[in-house]
Amino acid sequence: MKILIVDDEVKIREMIRKYAQYEGYEVTEAIDGLDAVEKCADNNFDLIVMDVMMPNLDGFSACKEIRKMKDIPIIMLTALGEEYDKIHGFDLGIDDYVVKPFSPKELMMRIQAILKRTKSQSELTEVFTQEGLTVDFTARIVEVDGVKTQLSPKEFDLLEFLIRNQGIALTRDKLLQKVWGYDFFGDDRTLDTHIKLLRRNLGPYNKFIVTLRGVGYRFEKAD
Repeated sequence: MKILIVDDEVKIREMIRKYAQYEGYEVTEAIDGLDAVEKCADNNFDLIVMDVMMPNLDGFSACKEIRKMKDIPIIMLTALGEEYDKIHGFDLGIDDYVVKPFSPKELMMRIQAILKRTKSQSELTEVFTQEGLTVDFTARIVEVDGVKTQLSPKEFDLLEFLIRNQGIALTRDKLLQKVWGYDFFGDDRTLDTHIKLLRRNLGPYNKFIVTLRGVGYRFEKAD
């Protein structure tokens, strides 16, 4: 598995490289967003760990440019207390956030969880259809009335889990644990943000995602 580490701080890159290589990952480094975009154009990576605030090209802008070329899972690093727009980041397809200072072991767990989920999803072959909503799990394509709609990787993961458990009341904790792939440590509004974005992208078929007040969510089965 190949990982790209993007951070303008040498010590941060060295620390992540050390732990990632110990876990058996092949590591490439980039010193800023522009460097990351160039390396992604010339190489294939399984996952990117990228800082938000960097010279030349910030993490959000780099993510936007990379998304034009390839669909690669991205974990963003952000400074403690730093103001950043999560909704904007999730819109760009960012899979996860890690706040500095962070535990290298926790970061490795998050990387492992995302890569494991990505691998298992690549082996799926089913196509789900309900009214005008079609979800191809193999190609990770969602169509609304025959028109493709662009979901971020995390939105797709959430939709897939909801569909595969349709008709079942899913608690917020279970959704965070199963979709994010680890015991979630962070703002629990992350789930609500993704549900909001997902509903927006599903258009008239957002009616299938039902809010269970005080519990969580459920994907409605067709009558």
